[in-house]
Amino acid sequence: MHILHIGFNSIHDRSFRTERPEGTEGYMLIVLKTPAVFELYGEKNIVDRNSIVIYDKHTPHCYYAIEDVFVNDWIHFDTDYDTDFFRSLDLPLNSIIKFGDVEFISSIIRNLCSEFYSVNSKRNEMLDCLLKTMLIKTSEMISVSSLTKFSNPHYGKLFSLREKIYKNPQYKWTVDELCHEMNMSRSYFQLIYRQTFGITCISDVINCKINHAKNILTTTNLSINETAEECGYDNNEHFMRQFKKHTGVTPSEYRKKYK
Repeated sequence: MHILHIGFNSIHDRSFRTERPEGTEGYMLIVLKTPAVFELYGEKNIVDRNSIVIYDKHTPHCYYAIEDVFVNDWIHFDTDYDTDFFRSLDLPLNSIIKFGDVEFISSIIRNLCSEFYSVNSKRNEMLDCLLKTMLIKTSEMISVSSLTKFSNPHYGKLFSLREKIYKNPQYKWTVDELCHEMNMSRSYFQLIYRQTFGITCISDVINCKINHAKNILTTTNLSINETAEECGYDNNEHFMRQFKKHTGVTPSEYRKKYK
């Protein structure tokens, strides 16, 4: 497998629009970090952030921004002699794949992007390995999501709650408030949340806030203090400690690197 072109955290304004009537020679994987409109099979679909679309070869592309800023990761790749491997993953093509969080997939793309523009002697081997890892992980996440939907009677309410969390990163969520939303005991709620999403509810709340902070840092000129407030932090030092713990860099360093 090899990558033809790649972009991480690509930022565009509201005028952004992509139209490729003939598609591309290879596959195109797009990770949405902001909402957008995708035209698939002649229908317009409003697609939320934390969604993935994988276009098949020679399939028309049409998607565009619906907010002031459009942010995405993307990979244009081909399978070469690994077509059987790619097909074995059974990834849905030309469809909207909705996840609660695409941070892990995005982190692999960040590494792929770094490696793609490097001059390392083992560059091609690393790219092949990382690309396959990302595709396998995407396939696994789809499988887990599908199983959870059918086996967990609380999935619908939990998914709605998680969407509420991610749409309100400024809110100071507590376990007790989340339990109340689900009308569950504290211990049972924490157990079922982790079983469903593979992460504790509070860790998920923190991830939501850190992801929102990343977006603010790379798309606005708000100060670090203002960013902390927008993400629901009363204590600026607490925000900076938590941000560095999750990203490995300070908010200022992250802005300098990715804006």
